Amino acid sequence: MGSMQLQPRPLYGIGTVARLTGVKPDTLRIWERRYQLGASHKSPSGRRQYTQSDLEHLQLVAALVAGGTRIGEIASSDRRTLEMLLRVNRKTPPNGMPTAKPRVLFVGAGLSAWLEEHQGCLSSVDALLAPCSVDEFLASDDPRAGTFEEIVVECSALGATTLDDLDALLASTGCEKLLVLYGGSNGRGRALLEEKGFRVGEFPPEPSYLSFHFNRSAVERDVEQGTRNLGDLVEVKDRMYSEGDLALARAMDSGPNCGCPTHLADLVAALSDFEDYSAQCSVENWEDASLHACVYAYAGQARWLIEKALGLVLDAHGAHGPKGVVRPAD
Repeated sequence: MGSMQLQPRPLYGIGTVARLTGVKPDTLRIWERRYQLGASHKSPSGRRQYTQSDLEHLQLVAALVAGGTRIGEIASSDRRTLEMLLRVNRKTPPNGMPTAKPRVLFVGAGLSAWLEEHQGCLSSVDALLAPCSVDEFLASDDPRAGTFEEIVVECSALGATTLDDLDALLASTGCEKLLVLYGGSNGRGRALLEEKGFRVGEFPPEPSYLSFHFNRSAVERDVEQGTRNLGDLVEVKDRMYSEGDLALARAMDSGPNCGCPTHLADLVAALSDFEDYSAQCSVENWEDASLHACVYAYAGQARWLIEKALGLVLDAHGAHGPKGVVRPAD
């Protein structure tokens, strides 16, 4: 079998990339025209789309440009060079180094089709989909050693060679993390997979299960590498939306099948109210003060995370995200 075309996910439009890099869409188009710093993926309709790798590369370039580097001096540089320049560039803004998302391979035709309908599960990873069986993937001749940090495999039945194929998959990629999503009705099959030391989940999975799994893995990796401190999770976060912004978000017409703007705006408002309430609770001793300080910090973090979710939804519906909501046209 020859080369296999893996399908990158998630994919981003130019508006989302502009928001995540801080670079205007017109500037991104100029960079693509002059320096070939553009989207590397095309949809079936021919629309240019940015992969996760494209986005991270542009985030590095944007951080250096914001620190005073001329775009022409770094346009042809690879990621490693850009990261080195960021480390030594004292003019670079704080936190200018974007954290690369874990690259995860998904193997299975059913799994790939399921993920197309649940791409929110992939928000914390750089995913590549292989819509084929494990043995078909192994028969392809692309070198992939050291490419993936984790592999997720759909397993609908446990045949005589399944365990051997999974071992061969890990050996051929050099990957140590494997999640098997088992869809068979044979409980003994699941037990055999677990006896081999594989992490096993249900197929089709609950979207929340995969989201939690990948977010936890990303945080654990960042903490191990020293790029994130768990204490950062309770930093006080400024509010992104005023009451007027939330009212405009609730008024958006998102179609009959999506009430996300309204629900998220209500959650932000409720958490903001509770945040204010917890800050004003009376305390009688240091123990109560410590407790309420933690409650206030966690409530603020929850509100900030929901605001981030609201920003993504507003951006997807053609409104501005944080720092201003635009009333949609009638």
